[in-house]
Amino acid sequence: MGLVLELALGHLGQRKRQTLVSVAGVALGVGFFIAMMALMGGFQKYFVTQVIDSWPHIIIKDEFRDPERQPVDLRYPRGAVRLEGLKPRDELKGIRNSREILAALEDGPYASAPTLRTQVFFRYGSRDIAATLVGIDPKKEVRVTQLAQDMVEGSLDALYSNANGVIIGAGLAKKLGIGLGEMLSVTSPVGAVLKMKVVGIFNTGVTALDNFESYSLIKKAQVLANRANVINQVRIRIPDVTLARQVAQELEGRFGYKAESWEESYSNVLGLFKVQNGVMYSAVGAILVVAAFGIFNIISTVINEKRRDIAILKSIGLSEADIRAVFMIQGLILGLIGTVAGWLLGYGLTEMLAGIRFNMEGFVRTNGFILDRGLQPYGVAAAFALLSAIFAAWLPARKAARLNPVDIIRGAA
Repeated sequence: MGLVLELALGHLGQRKRQTLVSVAGVALGVGFFIAMMALMGGFQKYFVTQVIDSWPHIIIKDEFRDPERQPVDLRYPRGAVRLEGLKPRDELKGIRNSREILAALEDGPYASAPTLRTQVFFRYGSRDIAATLVGIDPKKEVRVTQLAQDMVEGSLDALYSNANGVIIGAGLAKKLGIGLGEMLSVTSPVGAVLKMKVVGIFNTGVTALDNFESYSLIKKAQVLANRANVINQVRIRIPDVTLARQVAQELEGRFGYKAESWEESYSNVLGLFKVQNGVMYSAVGAILVVAAFGIFNIISTVINEKRRDIAILKSIGLSEADIRAVFMIQGLILGLIGTVAGWLLGYGLTEMLAGIRFNMEGFVRTNGFILDRGLQPYGVAAAFALLSAIFAAWLPARKAARLNPVDIIRGAA
């Protein structure tokens, strides 16, 4: 093994420029992979964490996944009858058997809370802002969301001590130009108007919630919506968020109403993350493929230049496995050095991104890049780099091991 390693190091030392170029290619691929994975992975993990903390894991809504079939379709399922222009019946929206559903959920392993969501207009001075008012029971709400922990001014319990209290998001408060303790006018689509006092301001970090959501006691929301004793959502939190889709399907089959998991609610954003990951892996994979071609080129060149040496080595007793090992070790050394250099480069790029400061408001609100500083990107990058290097070295190494020393010496003579 010592002779094999000495030969491998000797070959690399004789072609220092090509060796450095190959190492640089691997290092660039590893470094940029770590930086990009830290950037995209950090944002994705932060967004999912914020959504899981700020949003119920499952929401049972007052709607059905499939529209109700018309009586004529039920009476003549395969009949040659077709009716057009039929309009659905006007029905009072809301979950009809909400008490039974809530009672059933209370007996199970999941935390639940009743909700009435309605659209309203907030008026403060000359400003009118459309928003969503969520009627809640604060004692039950704390079991399904982190709203109490997201309060930056006031408190969730202040809804009990103020007859017409309302809690609004930080973005919504900024749009209205309103502060804690001030009064505003709330108008619903049915024409009901209430004067309400801002008793709390929350900031979840999720723009869609902070800019458009508000909370009041469920009774006040029912008055504004003119829907006494009606709820249109049941919000649920489960112990294991990874089972949300499966549990939602079970609840939908059990109660009939549409049950939407957090993955389904944010499926468009999660789909975008998959596209981002695909682009990231493709771009960095292309860099590593180019680096692998560099390793393939340097080892192939060494083999062509050392054909006579290979013949002599095989003549004095080195086996095909030994010859193959000489060139495989070269590829492994290039991959290892490039990986370590890439780790240093990736760490430096990550720290450079961490030092950049700017205000961003998209899916979430942040004042800089959100980075994942875990060890996983380093491990994944090393695996990619080493596999690429070993595969690039294996192809010419296999060719070198098959060389016939008699043919080489006879051809040279």
